[in-house]
Amino acid sequence: MEKFEKLSGVAAPLPLINIDTDMIIPKQFLKTIKRSGLGVNLFDEMRYDDQGKEIPDFVLNKPAYRSAQILVAGDNFGCGSSREHAPWALLDFGIRCVISTSYADIFYNNCFKNGILPITLPKEQVDVLMADAEKGENARIEVDLEAQTVTSADGQVFSFDLDPFKKHCLLNGLDDIGLSMEKVDSIDAYEARASAERPWV
Repeated sequence: MEKFEKLSGVAAPLPLINIDTDMIIPKQFLKTIKRSGLGVNLFDEMRYDDQGKEIPDFVLNKPAYRSAQILVAGDNFGCGSSREHAPWALLDFGIRCVISTSYADIFYNNCFKNGILPITLPKEQVDVLMADAEKGENARIEVDLEAQTVTSADGQVFSFDLDPFKKHCLLNGLDDIGLSMEKVDSIDAYEARASAERPWV
């Protein structure tokens, strides 16, 4: 998993509440177990019409936001079913950070396991960043995970809270497998000892 330290990029505004995981990646795209290739179908039903053509007014179809790395969203982002494909699709599109007032718990935790930083801020601060994002590619938002700050395009600095363990995992690029591999010496020692003590197993 790629480390997350600092990010400075274009933020896409998505001022909708209760964006659920089926809106993020519709159910027909859940057949794959690969983490790649889902970005093209991110927000599929909002991005494309019935003929598969892009809807020009949708934010990620606008030229200014095609390379957005940050998403500023409304309340209760990632609600609905607990599909891990939702953060996969966001990451494959290029989104490394989501900023909202609140998230569904399962989606929130899945983000950390896939290298995405979900930041929770008060509504008045999200409103400032939403207004920033609406300025397009000329306004860049900066995220510093180590300092736990978000800086708006005009220099306003907002601090966010984060669980120290989740912060450690993101800073070091550790998913569940990576965390296990940190203990590989202990695991190998245990397996060798267990094999010697119980050779019949």
